[in-house]
Amino acid sequence: MNKTFKVQPVTAPIHGTIRPPGSKSLTNRALIIAALAKGTSQLLGVLDSVDTRVMSTALSKLGIDVEANFADNLISTHGCGGRIPADKADLWCENSGTSIRFLTALCSIGNGTYRLDGNERMRERPIAPLIKALSAAGVNASCETGNDCPPVIVKTDGLNTKTIEVAGSISSQYLSGLLMIAPAAQQNIAIQVTGELVSRPYIDMTLAIMRSFGAVIDEPETNQFLVKSNGYTARNYDIEPDASAASYFFAAAAITGGEVTVEGLNRDALQGDVGFVDALVNMGCEAKWNDNSITVIGKQLRGIDIDMNAISDTAQTLACVAPFAEGPTRIRNVAHNRVKETDRITAVVDELKRAGIDAEEHEDGMTISPGPPQPATIKTYDDHRMAMSFALLGLKAPGIIIADPECTSKTYPEYFSDLTGLCRGTL
Repeated sequence: MNKTFKVQPVTAPIHGTIRPPGSKSLTNRALIIAALAKGTSQLLGVLDSVDTRVMSTALSKLGIDVEANFADNLISTHGCGGRIPADKADLWCENSGTSIRFLTALCSIGNGTYRLDGNERMRERPIAPLIKALSAAGVNASCETGNDCPPVIVKTDGLNTKTIEVAGSISSQYLSGLLMIAPAAQQNIAIQVTGELVSRPYIDMTLAIMRSFGAVIDEPETNQFLVKSNGYTARNYDIEPDASAASYFFAAAAITGGEVTVEGLNRDALQGDVGFVDALVNMGCEAKWNDNSITVIGKQLRGIDIDMNAISDTAQTLACVAPFAEGPTRIRNVAHNRVKETDRITAVVDELKRAGIDAEEHEDGMTISPGPPQPATIKTYDDHRMAMSFALLGLKAPGIIIADPECTSKTYPEYFSDLTGLCRGTL
């Protein structure tokens, strides 16, 4: 792919059907759980992306037998039965937040010394709440440079504690990491979240996968989890299509007045990001929920005031729908998006302004006023979601160019090809 991608505006409403690749969130969670299980698991429909390759490579370096066939979207994992084979490893995590957070937790149940690092942006992403939680639980875990960010050093002889407390206001991934390793701990663990818990649907996703592999978890009160140390049992597991990726195609229907069906998802999907469809309905769209598909039909759009804490990975998508609505759109309660692959609040506002859109930044989100996008080269900040969401502007406005389109390889290498294919006949 070229270093830039010029989006071709459509000449008619988009009508089509698509099935996005497997969910990154589900794939990386299933990899961790299958690695801890007793026996061999087959993971079907896995995502081929930088993040999932980072995870599978790291697990191999920990001595876990991972056979990846990305051409067929299949990974066979021969689980370690809760005991990490390697007593030392140096794990490179690129800019994969799920990988470094889940793997830091995973290393805590090992017996040895492990170092985890990533690229320049990763070294700016906070991991202190997880380090603090592990340290209080008796694991020698630290940030190498003392700045509460990677590189991370974990020295451990296993996780042997009855209780763990972890802060939940920055990322739910710290809690997910601790939950997933708890069945492999040396005794039952009570995990307590302190303060606000952001992105609760991602915790529900984690719990659902854990239970499907045999974990026993109770939640006696809000944000408290009692996990039995009974381990996991291997199984075959199908990965749902990525609901966050689906949001771009639903949005394409919304802004072009078209009709797009995404296969493989439904109202009961494990991924909370299917809730993005409800946001579009609030903006005026129509939705059809079927057993194995979701259809969005674009209608006249109106601006809304919306709390997107639970579906924060789709906030950028909605921000790029908002310019085509009648009236302003206010996105709230996504302050934790500032510590993702980039500061996703500042970056979105800056790039909307670059495209001539009136946008205002707030501490917890943004307000976008309607208006026609102007020609612009959109900076993507090495953030896959910036590239994918801002391409939507170009479906309705000429002259939108996406810089560094290859950053989508993090979660969706074929995004621009699939988007072009969906638009075929309307260009």
